[in-house]
Amino acid sequence: MAQIYVADDPQLGRVQYRDRKRVWWLLSVVYPLLPFTGMALHAHTGAQIALGLPLLISYGLMPLLDYFIGEDENNPPEAVVPQLEEDRYYRWLTWVTVPLHFVALIGCAWWVGTQDLSWWAVLMMAYIAGTDSGLGINTGHELGHKYTRIEQWLARLVLAVPAYGHFTVEHGRGHHRWVSTPEDHASSRMGENIYRFALRELPGGMRRAWQLEKERLQKEGRSTWSVHNTLLQSYAITAVLQLGLIAAFGWIMLPFLAIHNVVAWWQLTSANYVEHYGLLRGACPAEPTRRRSPTIRGTPTTS
Repeated sequence: MAQIYVADDPQLGRVQYRDRKRVWWLLSVVYPLLPFTGMALHAHTGAQIALGLPLLISYGLMPLLDYFIGEDENNPPEAVVPQLEEDRYYRWLTWVTVPLHFVALIGCAWWVGTQDLSWWAVLMMAYIAGTDSGLGINTGHELGHKYTRIEQWLARLVLAVPAYGHFTVEHGRGHHRWVSTPEDHASSRMGENIYRFALRELPGGMRRAWQLEKERLQKEGRSTWSVHNTLLQSYAITAVLQLGLIAAFGWIMLPFLAIHNVVAWWQLTSANYVEHYGLLRGACPAEPTRRRSPTIRGTPTTS
């Protein structure tokens, strides 16, 4: 039965909201396991092209369903949003997906390492695994915005799968502060193509995350190279996971994991490129103003 949320809105008075899709949100938990549909079909048919079934579902079936189902207008009123955020049901669904991203990558690596696959099938599996882990970065983004200890740790865990452990630090303490300014590596500039943006964003974000974490630890009187460094915590898990896969399944894991990681990173880079393209606001007043790049043009934003 759908949960009913009741709250008082300053303009609308007493409002009620019923989440009619509450039970359907369970499907979001199994979505990280989509690569296994291709492996199952490959095992059943013996055709390597069957491994591409997850791509057909993601880029074919899902857009069709979106088109035929149409726009969902059952959005919750702002007054009940705090209740939704505190509802453990939604929080637990996010938590459960974290280990499933580990399961998905290990499963894909196991299939690549134990089956006699053509080079193009290995490439396709690496791409599919990467898109799956790119979804995991989205999960890490949401968890990283929470302030409980468990959710901060879950963010580091899921970001460890595609070796993107710096993201929560860079995003929360860097990007959100400098968004749409010349100083922000994750904001694309007017006229900047996505490839040039990626070459600026990826190394820039890593450098800024490292500097921010170094400054935090110094204020606490701790060494940068310590167990308290949240970047090192996530990257240590990455090392155990990915080196373990190489040890278990051999050299084929080197190109597989490299492609997997880059595809996952590229998904986030693509989103960052689109979301802030051409937007510009002044430099953060809390920091010294730096010279703006003459290539930046756009409309001021407060986002």
